[in-house]
Amino acid sequence: MTHPTLLAEVRSSGNIWVKTYHTHRPLDPAEWRLTDYSGREIPIAHVLPNLETETLIVPGEKIDIRRIHYIELPKAHLKAHCTFETWFRDLYSDKELGANISDDGTQTAFRVFSPRAAQIKLYLYQEKDDTEAYQTVDMERDPDGVWEAFFDENLKGVWYDFTVHGPADEPGSHFYESVPVHISDPYARVSDDTWGKCRVWPKTTPATPLKKGRPPMQDVIAYEVHVQDFTDNLPVSDDLKGTLPAFHKSGLRNSRGEKVGFDYLVDLGINVLHLMPVQEYLHYPDENWRPAFENDEFMKEQGIAEENYQWGYRTSHCFAVETRYRQKGSEHGSQREQFRDLVQAFHDKDIAVIIDIVPNHTAENMDAEPYFFHWNVLGKQYHYRTKNLEHIGEYGNEVKTENRPMVQRWLIDQCKHWIEEFGIDGFRIDLAGQIDRQTLAKVRQALGKDIIIYGEPWIGSFDPDFENNPSWDWYKHNSPITFFQDDARTAFKGPTNTPEVWGKDQGFAGGNFKEHENVKRAITCTFPDDRTPNSGINYLDIHDNWALADRFALHNWDGRKGVNENRFKIAALLLYTSCGPIVTHGGTEIMRSKGLAELKETIKEMVDGSKVYIHGKRDTYNMRAANRFLWENVGKKMGEELSPCDYAGMHAFWRGLNHFRRSEKYGSAFRIAETSPHGYYIWLDTNNPYQMGYIVDNRIMVLINTGSHAHGWDNVYVPKGKWKLVGSNRGFDHVKGVKSPEKPEQEQLLGERHYGFSLPGEHFRVWVKE
Repeated sequence: MTHPTLLAEVRSSGNIWVKTYHTHRPLDPAEWRLTDYSGREIPIAHVLPNLETETLIVPGEKIDIRRIHYIELPKAHLKAHCTFETWFRDLYSDKELGANISDDGTQTAFRVFSPRAAQIKLYLYQEKDDTEAYQTVDMERDPDGVWEAFFDENLKGVWYDFTVHGPADEPGSHFYESVPVHISDPYARVSDDTWGKCRVWPKTTPATPLKKGRPPMQDVIAYEVHVQDFTDNLPVSDDLKGTLPAFHKSGLRNSRGEKVGFDYLVDLGINVLHLMPVQEYLHYPDENWRPAFENDEFMKEQGIAEENYQWGYRTSHCFAVETRYRQKGSEHGSQREQFRDLVQAFHDKDIAVIIDIVPNHTAENMDAEPYFFHWNVLGKQYHYRTKNLEHIGEYGNEVKTENRPMVQRWLIDQCKHWIEEFGIDGFRIDLAGQIDRQTLAKVRQALGKDIIIYGEPWIGSFDPDFENNPSWDWYKHNSPITFFQDDARTAFKGPTNTPEVWGKDQGFAGGNFKEHENVKRAITCTFPDDRTPNSGINYLDIHDNWALADRFALHNWDGRKGVNENRFKIAALLLYTSCGPIVTHGGTEIMRSKGLAELKETIKEMVDGSKVYIHGKRDTYNMRAANRFLWENVGKKMGEELSPCDYAGMHAFWRGLNHFRRSEKYGSAFRIAETSPHGYYIWLDTNNPYQMGYIVDNRIMVLINTGSHAHGWDNVYVPKGKWKLVGSNRGFDHVKGVKSPEKPEQEQLLGERHYGFSLPGEHFRVWVKE
């Protein structure tokens, strides 16, 4: 079916371009109607055809290009908003935005971008809670829509905010005249917990670089972790719990004397620390949250009765370090130096640091609430994808990078900011599939080849113009960055949906033999979307998936009650013997479970009537207790204190895999940037789909039996050399080797001959050539 359509765009004060489809296009000005946002009719001087579907409408008077206008064909009952697309596409400025102190410390400049504002006022305060500004300044607008104010003094520590002015009640606009709020600075270095003012702060001196340089993408062993989850239960003083200084505090031990916290991570063998969002993100204010839930037993159990816990995927100020991560009692702004010190601590241990960024949506309009932090007021039509002047998007809004040079610049600016002021080494981009392909390609180019970048190729935009444009929309096959390889994840351990059937929903590791061939593709990075091993990053679980311990749980999908550790280890082995970069979910190595979270969704209500959605185990983004690291499990063995799991054994196994993969002699076999040549992986197939065997680069041999019963390999040719058993269900150690309880005579193999092997159900063996 076709529908009559009218599209319009204002390009200057004297012309409006109109497109008409499937309707009569009149050339008589009297058959058209042009009105402003208040309904006032504006005369039309000329209607000039260009193409059969394109027409130039010339108003009889100059119009204000910054204002909302409508064009109508009354007889056809068609009406369209005159968009600003060409004007917006042409706007660009290189000026430094935000509040910036000059290098010599003698001047402070404030700049904010708002092309449609009629006036912006800057307010300066001595203290963050002051209600009256000590100085108010009318900012000046330049031709590119940048508003400026200059001071011949160093304003470090001064608090500030803005009001943005324009016509009252203009559709799709939120100027002070209709929404009388003070807004904050989207480029601020320091924010007062999102809702308050911003603070002038100098540039931070970055951490020194990694001595050996950043690891190339194929070498990446990333460890994804949330600051609060990691530090909540550390044995530190209350002023440090949940903070950046706690994250890199050395010398911490649990009651068994086992390393926890920073020392634990250094010992684990990772080479990239991947932090979930540390940029300022939306929390509901404690004064609104606590009265609603402080006596709620469910909220107490989940650790969220006193404060609103979040993972951070609702960024409000992407140049600022999260307020709540600073040491309690320290000065507002000191979190910047505290984060830099964290980066430095890991760099000193040769571990790169990358952060999660969330450029696909912002904190405005989260949970369907009309918030006015900054962009909604500075220019909703510029910064976001909209329909009928209102937000679209699954998460309340979608940031518009295509056709918006200053939004594209905003994304690049924030990345450069974290590199230049903190010394970080890369980024994971949340829902990168909603960022246009051209912008991501520019980000990749602008940051440099050694910066680590990977992201999610999901979710589609609600904007059909974006989805239907092959230059903007993308997926794995034409990804401009390394993408999360979900096909490998599904093959290794099953999909992300709630598991229902044992053996079917845990991938090949869980006994789903139908994934046999997909596992081969996952290991060799040869899915149709893979161009090289660096095209995708392989993984098992990640923050918003089911925890691996719960997927392999023995009872009611709750890993706290026991885990099938044999299959859990098989999944890990498949991941660690695959090519290219890998990322692991922090705590998986000690079988961290989200079992405290329920399987159902719970909806709560705050005192103002706002809804709080607690999704349960499928998405624990706002459930604090379910996500915590249980540091007392480090070193705990099966049966000790009635423990249902061998946490100590699993930790040692995972640590062994990390050090094995990082070793030059063996691990380099998997850390390859180009697709392996024919014969690099030699498959030791049998007629049993539960079995998998492979020899990698003639130096590593892996045999896996995912069946429930013993299976064998009758005639395996082992290449020339002396081979040592380094991995089995009992452990993994490529230096000392491991023991084989079933066939100790096979702990050492002499190559250039054929062997027969037999493995019990749910077992594996790994040999390396010495």
